[in-house]
Amino acid sequence: MRLCEAPESSIALCNILSSNHIFTTSSLSQCFNKLNLQWRFRKPNLCKYPQLVLVYNKLNGRPKHINLEAADKSASYSANFTDSLRLLEWPKLCEAVAAFAGTQLGKEALKDQMCSLHLSPEQSEALLSETDAGFELLKYSGSTFDFSGLNAVEAKSAIDRLGRGFVIDGKEALAIAALLQFCDGLQDMLKASLKEDAEWYTRFMPLSQMLNEMVINQALVRTILQIVDEEGLVKDDASSDLKQARNQVRKVEQRLYQLLNSILLNHRDENYSQEISYIDGRWCIRSDMEGASDFQGLLLWSGSGVEKYLEPVSAVPLNDELAQARALVSKAEFEALADLTERVLPQLDDIKFLLISVVQLDVIMSRAKYSMAFGGTRPILVITDADGFSTSQLSDAEDHQHNTDGNVSGDNGEDWLLHLRKLYHPLLLQRHHEKIQKIKQKINSTASVRIWTAKDAYATALNSKVLLLSIKIIHVASLEANHPIPVDILVRRKTKVLIITGPNTGGKTATIKTVGLAALMAKCGLYLLAAEPVKIPFFDSVFADIGDEQSLSQSLSTFSGHLQQIKGIRAQSTGHSLVLLDEVGAGTNPLEGAALGISLLESFADSGSLLTIATTHQGELKTLKYSNDRFENACVEFDEENLRPTYKLLWGIPGRSNAISIAERLGLPTHILDNAQQLYGKDSAEINKVIIDLENAKQAFQEDLLATEYYLKQSRILYQRLVAVNDQVLEYSTLQQYRKMHEIFAAAADARSALHRKMRNFRESTSKVSLAVANSLRDDRTGDLNVSVESSTDRLPGKTNQVPNVGQVLHLPSFGQKVKVLKVNEDKNELLVQSGNLKFKLSLSEWRT
Repeated sequence: MRLCEAPESSIALCNILSSNHIFTTSSLSQCFNKLNLQWRFRKPNLCKYPQLVLVYNKLNGRPKHINLEAADKSASYSANFTDSLRLLEWPKLCEAVAAFAGTQLGKEALKDQMCSLHLSPEQSEALLSETDAGFELLKYSGSTFDFSGLNAVEAKSAIDRLGRGFVIDGKEALAIAALLQFCDGLQDMLKASLKEDAEWYTRFMPLSQMLNEMVINQALVRTILQIVDEEGLVKDDASSDLKQARNQVRKVEQRLYQLLNSILLNHRDENYSQEISYIDGRWCIRSDMEGASDFQGLLLWSGSGVEKYLEPVSAVPLNDELAQARALVSKAEFEALADLTERVLPQLDDIKFLLISVVQLDVIMSRAKYSMAFGGTRPILVITDADGFSTSQLSDAEDHQHNTDGNVSGDNGEDWLLHLRKLYHPLLLQRHHEKIQKIKQKINSTASVRIWTAKDAYATALNSKVLLLSIKIIHVASLEANHPIPVDILVRRKTKVLIITGPNTGGKTATIKTVGLAALMAKCGLYLLAAEPVKIPFFDSVFADIGDEQSLSQSLSTFSGHLQQIKGIRAQSTGHSLVLLDEVGAGTNPLEGAALGISLLESFADSGSLLTIATTHQGELKTLKYSNDRFENACVEFDEENLRPTYKLLWGIPGRSNAISIAERLGLPTHILDNAQQLYGKDSAEINKVIIDLENAKQAFQEDLLATEYYLKQSRILYQRLVAVNDQVLEYSTLQQYRKMHEIFAAAADARSALHRKMRNFRESTSKVSLAVANSLRDDRTGDLNVSVESSTDRLPGKTNQVPNVGQVLHLPSFGQKVKVLKVNEDKNELLVQSGNLKFKLSLSEWRT
């Protein structure tokens, strides 16, 4: 029995603990043994029983002794904090985020994590980093990250059974195979992303490291799939004994069916229904109670005067044989699963690590899916001191980016304590999305209905399409009109108390709930549903006093209930806490309530919280801003034309009374209104007039601010276009330069080709001359070469027997060129000549001066 599932046992343990002041390990062990509770339990589930948290700390080696005074103080703190979470509807948001988890274990782990809010700033930043990695992973994988193919509960059951030495069944083995295959797919996706860009590894951190550490045995997956089918049943081919036993079962069942069928055919009675049936592992014949049986049989079961089940005597041996064959099948299946268990057991630690990693990954991806589904923004989590000054600075690049993009910081980089523009209440936004989905489903179901009339089917069908289109337009317009309205929360670092005033149902309570949920979301690693950029300090705790805390069981009125809650909050809040107070000072005499409210808020401003946000109708609380610069005013806007709130916050302006003006617009008699105005007082009317002027000035400022933002946005667009055109010009210039260079290179290549062609022709002609000389030398075989050449030269007219000198220029008619003599070799009857850069040899008979 898990401790978190047994609240009555937990209370009993608390009672046992309250009987002593000091406990040892042995006494705690006896307490747990007495209640038959496990020693190991999870701390997040103990928030309702704070004394058990101390037991948890004891069992984990923290305090050696438990002091009841400390336990009572912790219980008080946990009670106030738990009540605050309930008032803020934090458990509902936990359920909404957990709905994005793909496994049951992931849902439970995520809710446990979100309920464990005693985190350090470093832990919260680590959770946000995990969500960042999950967000990047979703963008890479196309916003699809499906855990639906996993049965984590079955896999956990298999791991538990393996740890206790039991044989796993087919479904558990199949769950292990699915777990291994899923992890293998994750690693393949990581490898594919790294092939595209190695930077993905850094973007996916720490998830990429988690995926890399997974050890997957593919051989084990193949082994499991060879033994177990898709339904978790053992295959016939798992073993020869199993295959033989199942074949025997089929044969016996076939013989039984033939026997029973023949009995039915031989003893058919049309007045009564009879059919072959199966009950308690034996085949039999079912018939009506009134029907007479012409065959001998055993009565297996009879209903309440309706039907009976008879097993023919001739079928008894076959049923016995079938039972034996099935016993052999069960034995063979168990042996196959036992053999599979032996193969899985060595991988138990790796499988356990894979399951833990997958559940952790499911938790991280659920936070990322929720943040992406509702358009969340990554918050800048700032650690501050008690005065609101940041103790953890952003890098220069980040600080500059936030200054230019969203004006998060002022000149010194720390102007805003809380910067949340267009912040949505997460539960209201979720309900709106759910309404949209329901309406779309209704529209789709309506679109599938076709209306036909006998008179004019075509016209009716056409009219139905027009009608459906009109319905869609009406629904879309209705949804747009009812879209949740975001609020802007801009609190400077010097502000310690924010006072929100305005009419009832104007959105004051929803505003402080939205801020409280935003602080908790950022703390547990969720993106905030606000426009970029988002800056929020780290709050160690969030305390809230909202709604009617009347308690009949404790004989407390509404006012007393509020004071009791505020008393606990004031005792437990620190200089790093967020305190939310709804209708402070209400429920009693207005003057006393206002005085008490002022005193409480000044106390929180001194040392009770990092930021306190209070709503009120007390006019005296509105004036605190003008005497104490730690206070700030805001009010919810009211549309006097339509007599309804706009749910928008106006900053720096206190709310004013609208009762008399509303009564005037509703047509109340003039004399009543004049009398009310006199009773209300001239000074109050003048104050209201000043507030109206401030509201008008604020509205004009907002309009100017919107216009400035519009022109700034347009200038950025024009600048981006200018940069794009400049890039195009540079690209065109580069392209033209490339074309010119290409043309020059092509012309040079053509010239080079022509030169090479001429040189090649020149070499070919030279080689022909040399070849002719060589042929003439080979043909002369009868006499001396020099004599033959000289005699032949003597016989030719125009020849000379003189030997040219080195450096002499000769003219060769066969070449049409002049050559220069470089060397004379009279022994070989050769000349070495040069024409340009070409050198070659000639015989003395070929030259001519």
